[in-house]
Amino acid sequence: MRLTALILSVLVFCGCSKQASEAAPADERAPESYKVRFDTSKGQFDVTVTRSWAPLGADRFYTLVKSGFYDGARFFRVMPGFVVQFGIAADPAVTAKWRDANLQDDPVIQSNRPGTITYAAENNPNTRSTQVFINLADNKRLDASRFAPFGAVTQGMDVVQQFYSEYGEGAPMGNGPDQSRAESEGNAYFVREFPKLDYIEKATIEK
Repeated sequence: MRLTALILSVLVFCGCSKQASEAAPADERAPESYKVRFDTSKGQFDVTVTRSWAPLGADRFYTLVKSGFYDGARFFRVMPGFVVQFGIAADPAVTAKWRDANLQDDPVIQSNRPGTITYAAENNPNTRSTQVFINLADNKRLDASRFAPFGAVTQGMDVVQQFYSEYGEGAPMGNGPDQSRAESEGNAYFVREFPKLDYIEKATIEK
């Protein structure tokens, strides 16, 4: 039980730096189903989002992708057999704009099976924002802790499984990236201290 609790606490950790910024835009209502194509440093993968799985999460993801939020973002936490996590913007000013734009929790309808995509969150309710993770294994133990999948990788899972993982767990639990620094410094921090991280070249809503 203690090990499971530790894994959960590490998974949901989000940096908590604060910066003054303009308010984030309101989320746009997403289509009932849509596909996002990710062009990355390792190749291409697609995520199909199903709004009925988690409507609030699907709308936020749609809004973020359309705005270019994920373009240039690093896959900063890659844990083989567990998750690939991303969602800190390349530009710290963009991250700051979304800092306080938390979502209400969606009910968990789908399980965190391999290939599903889910928001990271803090330990408190209603703390989802921009960070998401792709499940690399059957992580159904997360279902009871408010982690509601809103889509799944439908093409290119082999690409997702190739993202650079040698930096390991993030600080303070490991030697990987410190999320607070990443949020305040953006890609300058990643390029300087974690240059081998893979990244999103562009994320696009497919017509």
